[in-house]
Amino acid sequence: MTYTLQHETPVGPVTITATGEAVTQIRFGTTVPEGSAAVPETAATPLLLKAAQLREYFAGTRRDFSLPLAPAGTPFQQSVWQALQTIPYGETRTYGHIAMQIGHNKSFRAVGMANNRNPIVIVIPCHRVLGYDGKLTGYAGGLDIKERLLALEKRR
Repeated sequence: MTYTLQHETPVGPVTITATGEAVTQIRFGTTVPEGSAAVPETAATPLLLKAAQLREYFAGTRRDFSLPLAPAGTPFQQSVWQALQTIPYGETRTYGHIAMQIGHNKSFRAVGMANNRNPIVIVIPCHRVLGYDGKLTGYAGGLDIKERLLALEKRR
């Protein structure tokens, strides 16, 4: 069984989904995944409450998350998402850099698609990836949110 908690952030609502063992999704918006039970914060599971580490991130007091994660994806996507988690807070990388890091030097477009499919935004920091020229490129929450997340991290 999966459980979902909706959480308000400075960049809008996010929906956190978890099993009893791991966070499976953090998405922008308030859409509850099919097969998941939405719960109010007063009835949230301990893991969903722990995922509220997002509050600390937005307050500028948390740079790293300590959550068990279980994003569903292909082996290639999993390798990209693992690489994203090595990007330090406040720093950025390019899609090409991530491709080289995972041993797929010419697969920057595939890295971009895996980035786009990241089911655990912010915690798996796909917002820290830029185009080859250092410019902002697509983001699931919109470029304005990506820009705000990067600005938050630069200020700290």
